Amino acid sequence: MQTLNVALGERSYPIHIGPGLLRQAERLLPHLAQPRVAIVTNTTVGPLYLEALSGTLAGAGVEVIPIILPDGEQYKNWETLNQIFDALLTHRAERKTTLIALGGGVIGDLTGFAAACYQRGVPFIQVPTTLLAQVDSSVGGKTGINHPLGKNMIGAFYQPKLVLADTDTLNTLPDRELSAGLAEVIKYGLIRDLPFLEWLETNLERLVARETQALTYAIYHACRNKAEVVAADERESGQRALLNLGHTFGHAIEAGMGYGNWLHGEAVAAGTMLAAELSRRLGYLTDTDLRRIAALFERARLPVKAPALGVETYLAYMGVDKKVEEGRIRFVLLERLGSAFVTAEVPAEVLRATLAQTTH
Repeated sequence: MQTLNVALGERSYPIHIGPGLLRQAERLLPHLAQPRVAIVTNTTVGPLYLEALSGTLAGAGVEVIPIILPDGEQYKNWETLNQIFDALLTHRAERKTTLIALGGGVIGDLTGFAAACYQRGVPFIQVPTTLLAQVDSSVGGKTGINHPLGKNMIGAFYQPKLVLADTDTLNTLPDRELSAGLAEVIKYGLIRDLPFLEWLETNLERLVARETQALTYAIYHACRNKAEVVAADERESGQRALLNLGHTFGHAIEAGMGYGNWLHGEAVAAGTMLAAELSRRLGYLTDTDLRRIAALFERARLPVKAPALGVETYLAYMGVDKKVEEGRIRFVLLERLGSAFVTAEVPAEVLRATLAQTTH
């Protein structure tokens, strides 16, 4: 097992990464305010891992309230959030009852937002079971739900007490979901860690083949990068926005195609290629740089072409992105491989040309 710490003063918390963690009660018990928890999961992950985690806790004398939600990005909404509240109220969950998110990014975001709201704030723990959630969404305290007009537009910054990334859960992850997670792994190399990017170029096939040692290395380095950024800028007033490379375009793809049709990581990969092309047109990246980025995504079995939603549709969805300030879209661009920056200084004609010529 490897452990990282997200340094946020009194709200600091550990990230444990390794195999077999679902069966180690000693990792969880120190973070419970009372011997009662609600485990929020979904119809896909629940049958695989709910019994193991519940058994671990029950064996340590902890009462478990199971809450099983439908699976899919399309359920990341008010109605599903209310299902959590209904269950908590029915079971008379208290302010010291910890919520445990057992699942991917959707479950983590829903559970964290529910924890932020229920009785004005109850503790919660992230137990991510997808690669994407282990390297990105479970770390940093971003929680929320989607709105038909925009992804993740309703939510709260609310930090977990613990992140428990059991690498064994990746054994049951569908290939497409594993690839979606690799998009976020590659992102960290692109924005701030060139040596990690070069390691990925050498070792990507080991990740696709699910080699435990390689996955643990990648998860650790991705989480270390995210933990450092979050510690420096918890509420995304500055450098944390760099973590959104590809997301402004990607969120437009997700919303425009209908939530759930493109996985988040797939949309981020195509969105990152749009951001890279925009960076090239503005004089930062070379054609060789773009080929290196595309090659990594293709080896990870990810799309490198965005869907042809139409320039106006892209601009409409991007206009409700969370990074819009004073009506101007702020883009995360690449100054070079391993270094990103945020800017609103993108000429409209260059943006339109990028969208028109690089989508299909």
